[in-house]
Amino acid sequence: STVSTLVMMSTQHRCMRAQAPLGRARSASSSASPSPSPISLLRSLPSCIRPLMLHHHHHHSPHRIGSSARAASSFETAGGGYSAASQQIVDTHQQAVVTTTTTTAAHTTSVSSHQVIATLSASTAAAPVSPLVMAAGATAALATIALAAKKILDTPSREYVAGADTVGNEYDAWTEEGVLEYYWGEHIHLGYYTDEERAAGYKKKDFKQAKFDFVDEMYKWGTQAIDSSKVKKVLDVGCGFGGTSRYLAKKLLPEHADVTAITLSPKQVERATQLAKEQGVHEKTNFQVMDALNMDFPDNSFDLVWACESGEHMPDKTKYVNEMIRVLKPGGRLIIATWCQRDNLEELKASGTSEEVMANAYENLVGFTDEEKERLDFLYREWAHPYFISYEEYARICERSGVVKDVTMADWAKETIDSWRHSIWVGVWDPWIVVFKGPKVWYKTIREIVTLERMHRAFDDGLLTYGMISCTKK
Repeated sequence: STVSTLVMMSTQHRCMRAQAPLGRARSASSSASPSPSPISLLRSLPSCIRPLMLHHHHHHSPHRIGSSARAASSFETAGGGYSAASQQIVDTHQQAVVTTTTTTAAHTTSVSSHQVIATLSASTAAAPVSPLVMAAGATAALATIALAAKKILDTPSREYVAGADTVGNEYDAWTEEGVLEYYWGEHIHLGYYTDEERAAGYKKKDFKQAKFDFVDEMYKWGTQAIDSSKVKKVLDVGCGFGGTSRYLAKKLLPEHADVTAITLSPKQVERATQLAKEQGVHEKTNFQVMDALNMDFPDNSFDLVWACESGEHMPDKTKYVNEMIRVLKPGGRLIIATWCQRDNLEELKASGTSEEVMANAYENLVGFTDEEKERLDFLYREWAHPYFISYEEYARICERSGVVKDVTMADWAKETIDSWRHSIWVGVWDPWIVVFKGPKVWYKTIREIVTLERMHRAFDDGLLTYGMISCTKK
């Protein structure tokens, strides 16, 4: 119908005007080129839809072009051209207003669509909508939506803020939503995939079982240097829902051992305690809200300190390691598993920068390209990570403490990388918990998918690694 056609044309018109400001805003960060004028924006449009762009009104500093005759002359000079029907539309109005105001959130331009509809209504008989215009408008609409969505998804939304309990709040929210536990199970960490399982296809493996397998492998790898049968007291630093703590208590540790576990999230403590009672291990496990950088435990309290994927959230990596070593008994073993970035010690030395900055936020990026720094910055700030360091630097921190021996390290990126895409696929196969949660969770889930894929790519090209570090206290 004529009305639906006019509304569609108005919508297409909005989208076409939105392209230029968005493109300009994106380029502003990388160059200082001047913003294009309204005339140049109009000239860049296909000739069949240029006249439609000349009928707007805006309340912020409009740029008036003068009469339609001068505007037409401008386009002809630029090599453009009008159809007879299009020229009639231009002649309908002697004054044209072009708006160039851009919103800060999505970088799109606001236009007055009712004036466009009125103009088109007056000239419909003389200028019927052509398929070319419709196709151009639809393409512009899709392109604008895609660019706006990319802009939003490329902007980190959950940045770590010192002193704001960012990490605890985020994990409280994830726990209450239930989506993370539904898909990842009791273990909020990556899974372990053998060479045979990767060759057969990671999707053939049970996603949650891969996490149990990871705990088995981490325990085996980390306790080689000690007699694990003598372990009595274990500390789990950054315990999540307590899956690892309960698994250690039920299966891997001697019967006489018990596990104390800490997290910044009160909701995680509540859920972990509930599950421990349900599984009959509440007498062997104790979950507490506590800051890993300032633990209340006395020196020399634990035979084994376990830290699986908690180092990523620590704003002071050196204090994190030293505090765990402090509460470890002499002869006890520290085992760390954590996401890390590529080691750049040699580049740092070559630049003349002190090696001490290797463990500091944003000071340890010598030798990384601008593109790599941008990728790292997103991965830091999307999931409340202050920053990453290399697993080699974790080992150096252990050695600098002066109170440990038998420092061991490894990169398990190959064994864990499939977890990133596997976690996306489990949601594709079973999307219903997300579907019924509503728009807020839909949006959050889309962001998670984008970040999971970014993590996979960073592991794949070596920007990130999966660090395994272990040492024994003297």
